[in-house]
Amino acid sequence: MKQILSKVIGLENLGNSIYRLTFEAPEIADKVAPGQFVNIRISEEYSPLLRRPFSVYNKTGKNLQILFNAVGRGTNILSIKKEGDKLDVIGPLGNSFSLSGQFETALLVGGGMGVASLPLLCAAIQNKIIHVVTFVGAKNKESLIVDNLRNVICATDDGSKGFRGNVVSLVEQHINEMNVVKPKIFACGPPPMLRAISELAKKYKILCEVSIESAMACGIGICQGCPVERIGTANKYSLVCKDGPIFDSNTIKFVLHD
Repeated sequence: MKQILSKVIGLENLGNSIYRLTFEAPEIADKVAPGQFVNIRISEEYSPLLRRPFSVYNKTGKNLQILFNAVGRGTNILSIKKEGDKLDVIGPLGNSFSLSGQFETALLVGGGMGVASLPLLCAAIQNKIIHVVTFVGAKNKESLIVDNLRNVICATDDGSKGFRGNVVSLVEQHINEMNVVKPKIFACGPPPMLRAISELAKKYKILCEVSIESAMACGIGICQGCPVERIGTANKYSLVCKDGPIFDSNTIKFVLHD
């Protein structure tokens, strides 16, 4: 883990308030693994005070990329960064997806901005004899992000592209219709999607790892602000930032809030 003062290389608006930010971070790029994240201090001002966590979307040489949706004060400030601006970045943080174990087909599932954790995983799988299918879900075709992914099948809530419906239903259809050999699911997205994909994996007895989305102010377990309830483990609770964000879906209790 390193804390660095990084330089912004570029910022792209991908539509629908979705941005891709590229910044220089050689010390982090050398060590980052699929599923890990960085914690970024958005501004030198006191507001917003807390850092924001972002999955590492991609790396090219000494540069890293993140995806984000400009929906609040912090991300809106991030959306107007210019080339050469400085960012206070800590990373790489958290654990990573595991490619060990007995599986021959990787089913990658990204819901909304959860797709941000999948490109590095795709790149890592390229060096292994594993078949990959990537399922990406979004509200509409304008919100779909499919760059740097392999064998992509899309689902949109409004049916504007690909399967009409949610991405978990698409995954189940694929499992039922295709000859999926020894699969393992790798998923990231909002809590309702992760709970649904966990239940699907249990139904079909499929290995499944999920990347939990959570507000993580410190990113290293000090603030205790990102607890997740565990099942069948020695500890009743774990911290998403320190013990995750990747968990075996069978060990997590998904608590949904109204």
